[in-house]
Amino acid sequence: MTALLAVAHLLALLVLPIPLIGLVNRTRAIWAGRKGPRILQGFSDLRRLLRKRPVYSAVTTPIFVAGPLVLLATTLVAGLLAPLLGPFAPVGFAYDFVAFAYLWGLGRMSLMLSALDTGSSFEGMGASREATYAAFVEPALFLALGTLAAATGRTSFAGLLGVGFGSPAQAVVSLGVLVTLFVLLQVETARVPVDDPATHLELTMIHEVMILDHAGPELAAVQYATAVKLTVAAGLVAGLLNPVRAADHPLLAVAVQLALLAAVAVAVGLVESLVARLKLRAVPQYVLAGGISAALALLATAWWQGGGR
Repeated sequence: MTALLAVAHLLALLVLPIPLIGLVNRTRAIWAGRKGPRILQGFSDLRRLLRKRPVYSAVTTPIFVAGPLVLLATTLVAGLLAPLLGPFAPVGFAYDFVAFAYLWGLGRMSLMLSALDTGSSFEGMGASREATYAAFVEPALFLALGTLAAATGRTSFAGLLGVGFGSPAQAVVSLGVLVTLFVLLQVETARVPVDDPATHLELTMIHEVMILDHAGPELAAVQYATAVKLTVAAGLVAGLLNPVRAADHPLLAVAVQLALLAAVAVAVGLVESLVARLKLRAVPQYVLAGGISAALALLATAWWQGGGR
């Protein structure tokens, strides 16, 4: 059974990112009154990029090439640590969520170094903005995951999502962490209102400006890694919302989890359709709101475990 779950997790991690991104784009298109691209358009886009030959600047070093590959590798390994289809992950150990956070941080740093390696002050500006927002979101992530560990008494990532909504305190904990994880999803995957993967406005570009010089397979690696990040983050949000106990109804729990994953993708598309992109100076405040939400969840955890209901 464990081997079957591991295979299902791996297949979901590799396959789901493309249709989830397709759902986000289709939701945006429908809300704008357009037909939009196919749900599986991402597969065609990746295949097209893999066939292209990249062009390198004379000033770049192997760091430029390694950046997207390290990003993709760390994102996939982190995806093996995080529960995606229920309270199970193929790789797990005590406090593995700390390794998860640092793997995402390592991937981010590799992409920033790749941008700096071009010698472009423009891409350096994007790397600087990425580092600034990362300095805000990483403490919020650790606070949210630490709160879940304190609330559940578990030290492995696969067991952190079982808080539930059984009491007012539990509801506050779950909702507080949900807000933080949704903000994390938007920051890590460059989505509106934090960033816009489709923007070409120089004054507001963050993620896109760091990958301007990447093309071909390297750009495909960056885009696919971003889609995997969205899938993993959406899986964490869906896991907190899933009301079905996997121990009692495993197949039903997986089916509900997949439906919630699709719902999170639609929610991301709705936010991008209804909310304008924030000004750069307002983004840290938005990320800070996610940290405050995690702090409130931690206070609710302390009250709940101290005897509150």
